[in-house]
Amino acid sequence: MAAIVLFIFCFFPKIEHMLCNMHQLHETSNSVANFSHKSLKSVPDNIPLSTTVLDLSYNSIDNVLLSDFKNMANLQSLNLSNNQIKHFDNNVFEFNKYLSYLDLSHNLLENILGNFPKKLNHLDISYNDFETMSVCQGLGHLLYLKYLGLGASRIQKSDFEAIVGLHLQSVFIELQRISNYENGSLLILNTRKLHLFLPNIYKDLLDNVFFDAVKTSRILELSNIRKWNLQKDLNKYISDIARSSQVTHLILNQVDMAWGIFATTLQNIWHSSVEILYLHNLVVRESIFKIDFDYSNTSMKVVFIDKVELTDLLFDQGDLYILFSEMNIENLTINSAEMLYMLCPSSPSTLQSITFFNNALTDDLFQNCVNLTKLKTLQLGQNKLEKLSKVSSMTTNMRSLTYIDVSRNHISYNEEECNWSESIISLNLASNSLTESVFKCLPVNIKSLILKNNEISSIPQKVLHVSHLEELSLSANRLIDLPVCTHFSSLTLVNVEHNQIFYPSAESIQSCQGLKSIKAGHNPFQCNCDLRSFINLQKKSPEKIIGWPDSYVCESPEELKGIKLNTLYVPEIQCNVLLLIPIIVVPTVILIAVIFGLCKYFDVPWFLKMLWQWTRTKHRIKSSNKSDQLLHKDFFFHAFISYSEHDSSWVKNIFLPTIDNGSLRICQHERNFVPGKSIIENIINCIEKSYKSIFILSPNFVQSEWCHYELYFAHHKLYNEHNDNLILILLEPIPQYLIPSRYYKLKALMTQRTYLEWPKERSKHSLFWANLKAAIDVKLPDHNLESSGSELSISQSSIITA
Repeated sequence: MAAIVLFIFCFFPKIEHMLCNMHQLHETSNSVANFSHKSLKSVPDNIPLSTTVLDLSYNSIDNVLLSDFKNMANLQSLNLSNNQIKHFDNNVFEFNKYLSYLDLSHNLLENILGNFPKKLNHLDISYNDFETMSVCQGLGHLLYLKYLGLGASRIQKSDFEAIVGLHLQSVFIELQRISNYENGSLLILNTRKLHLFLPNIYKDLLDNVFFDAVKTSRILELSNIRKWNLQKDLNKYISDIARSSQVTHLILNQVDMAWGIFATTLQNIWHSSVEILYLHNLVVRESIFKIDFDYSNTSMKVVFIDKVELTDLLFDQGDLYILFSEMNIENLTINSAEMLYMLCPSSPSTLQSITFFNNALTDDLFQNCVNLTKLKTLQLGQNKLEKLSKVSSMTTNMRSLTYIDVSRNHISYNEEECNWSESIISLNLASNSLTESVFKCLPVNIKSLILKNNEISSIPQKVLHVSHLEELSLSANRLIDLPVCTHFSSLTLVNVEHNQIFYPSAESIQSCQGLKSIKAGHNPFQCNCDLRSFINLQKKSPEKIIGWPDSYVCESPEELKGIKLNTLYVPEIQCNVLLLIPIIVVPTVILIAVIFGLCKYFDVPWFLKMLWQWTRTKHRIKSSNKSDQLLHKDFFFHAFISYSEHDSSWVKNIFLPTIDNGSLRICQHERNFVPGKSIIENIINCIEKSYKSIFILSPNFVQSEWCHYELYFAHHKLYNEHNDNLILILLEPIPQYLIPSRYYKLKALMTQRTYLEWPKERSKHSLFWANLKAAIDVKLPDHNLESSGSELSISQSSIITA
């Protein structure tokens, strides 16, 4: 059926023939210049000289000169139709040796005496002002000519004698102005197809035209068959034409007839030599009634009806449908006819192909129909079918059906029982409302399945009856991955274009190794590591991925948007976790170990600890309010220092020279105890007059009785006044077992309070002193110490000894 329809279209109207030829020229060259609909008065002079296809149609050009196309040596196609050309230079195409397509139709030409290029294969000079067809006398040398369009007021045999030797494929003759016809003129034409465009008003001379036309060629096309007023025996007239006919392919365009005339015409055509009947733009007038149609003694195989209009809708639908349902032909096509129903043939039908496209058919079509046993192809696209189960039951008795097209309907499936014909191997369900449940309702022997433009988001785990499926189209759905091919053991081609696939999973790719072709372009690919397996598949089997690389483009991330996958580079290290271990983890561990070693070597924890203490001290000082500052007015010293006499060398030679300067006043028992007072009284007095109390801790310190007293009084002040006045400096480590039990306060202080350790390394001394000074650096009022106590050294008897 498809081959026959294609054949019909190849010999359809002149305009399609023109487009067909121009399309071929477009394919061979990119030098196209389009000046159509530009209101031009003459041929423009800015046309590129390399132009091969030139369109100057629908302008106001009235004259064509030799110079207009002289320099276009490569010109192959020229369209000058629909202008106002009255004449042109005889040798205007002298330099266009490669010109093969020329359209001069719909102009005002009265005569053409010019020489046309010898390679011309398409010439249209119809719809001009020619009086006769004498123009043909200059066309005899065009041995490559395949298409010729003509038109004149008078037609006579002598006009066509010059072209009788040409083997034409198609001749188009418009008869709008026909006033005289010499019998037998058309018979001279040597053409495979004859196309006549009839006048709007019927003329008697058309009788002879028809009688000649049906004997001129095997393919006859008649256009503009309007409401003719035939004052004769219509049945005999048409019958006479039909008996004389040699036509096997009859094409009727723009047919406008009453139902009775149409039925009579169809009946006579049925008994003629016609094998293929094509009706385009059929208007049936008056009321439709039942007719007795004789289907016997026919050569008819194909009836193709496209675009039907009924002016009277009040009739018995059966009277119309029975005419077509009983046709004993092979192929029946009725498109765009607003057809609501079609009867089941009353006896076993010869129909092998039925096409009812763009109608209003419902699920009731062919239900329980048992007489379409020879039907092989059923096409019901763009109708009003709704239930997939009904569509399946429609085919139950069609034992020979192999292909069914129900695309562009409103079909859904709610998991009702399905009863497909077992002979179906190809099914088109495109553009419906189907979900993944459709895989539960498929013909058992299906090989080709089209589910384009539905609402399928995944393939269910359990897919029944698809072991024979070879081709699967799931384009324009909602898939996020390739189908897992383990469900389809015989699958060779899958189409998942225009879905939502970011990257085909490795699992699906591994399961589809047996596929020969994959169409997965036009998806929003996410260009990351997950896409590498798909790219590697293309590298291993480049012939398998169809549309590569133009249809495979990154959608995200934003910096890669628009990049074709064949140019995408994803480093191995970015995707392989095992490579990250030696390359990233190992160096990181080594770095951490090195940092830890350096910290240990340079005693970084100690520095951090001291820095933290210094920061806390500075913060504490800055946060002191005015009331704290008022307390400082009673202090004479910044700090009182307590130490063992055995550690006096460190205190005198290191501590005091560093800390005891002009801005800080340190109370030391050797120089600040007041003679005449008891030691206990001096200790208490010095602690009371000092902002801080510094204790130099060492094994010697815990052996000193007086140091114990000093620590006791300072600790007592800490708890009574809630004043953080103690600073502990660990000069040497003190093992716990060396601390006597009576020094329980020292044990408590060392566990509860942070103390400063005197570092042995010289590099750490500056931070140690900075921390200590920060702890005692407070502004004290200027006081005059008792001269007797502050300036005199105490006597030897009052010195605290260890």
